[in-house]
Amino acid sequence: MYDVIVVGGGPAGLNAALVSGRQRRRVLLLDSGRPRNAPAAQMHMFLSRDGFPPAELRRIGREQLTAYPNVTVREATVTAAAPEPQGFTLTLADGTVERTRKLVLATGQVDVLDEQVEGLSALFGRGVYHCPFCHGWETSGMSLAVLGHELPQVMQALYVADRFSEDVIVCTNGHPVPEQAAGRLAEAGIAVEETAVTRVEGEEGAVRLVLADGRVLERQGVYHRAPTRQHSPLAERLGCAVLPDGCVRVDEFQRTSVPGVYAAGDTARLEALPDALTFVITGAADGARAAVWLDQELFREDAGLGG
Repeated sequence: MYDVIVVGGGPAGLNAALVSGRQRRRVLLLDSGRPRNAPAAQMHMFLSRDGFPPAELRRIGREQLTAYPNVTVREATVTAAAPEPQGFTLTLADGTVERTRKLVLATGQVDVLDEQVEGLSALFGRGVYHCPFCHGWETSGMSLAVLGHELPQVMQALYVADRFSEDVIVCTNGHPVPEQAAGRLAEAGIAVEETAVTRVEGEEGAVRLVLADGRVLERQGVYHRAPTRQHSPLAERLGCAVLPDGCVRVDEFQRTSVPGVYAAGDTARLEALPDALTFVITGAADGARAAVWLDQELFREDAGLGG
């Protein structure tokens, strides 16, 4: 029986395991090895690590966990989780069963890219970007396209035009511009291309959008705010409350609606927030917050002070 099992080995999961391990808790970190930011060469807005490779951060995080013999890291995929009287039982893909008193879900989200646009996934994170907070500075002064027809996607064009570029075009991929955005785009001088995009090709700094009528738009960068889904179905299977956008609902302590289950990183958010933050530093902070409060919960239980 572990004190804590952390599912997910990104910044949120690694930091949750580190904080719990330093409190001498018996910790198991399970990582499927498929991080959301794997395509990205750099991460940003992490004090002292701005521009640092995210894969290197994960490597160092794992290396630092080896200093704590009470923390075990294992490459594994969790296929099932169920409550039991003293905690939870987890079943892994290889048939192994593990038990824990508390559970931290740090499984993250997956970007659901439009399969109708050939080449989009190959350039995602390497010329096609999802977030101007993460990539805006690096695309300053570039010719940019914003791909998408939903209002949040189209409004992203106004944001990047205001902060980073005077040459922005919206590609609505065969759809009309949302009425709420049409006037604002015109006022900002942002061009609109409604012809469907069939293929995205090229490389970072030189991206070509091939349209259905054969025309080619030459851009230096593309922003595409793709819809997301949960990387793992565990939260739903455990009965955790899920918000309309698919994020797991947590409170200020990173607790889900299921007692004993915490969630951290972009897999979860407070109901009061409009979106889950996708920054590495906020994911790490969520992991620390979850570990601190679940440790206090364990301490109170062991001391007979109530949950």
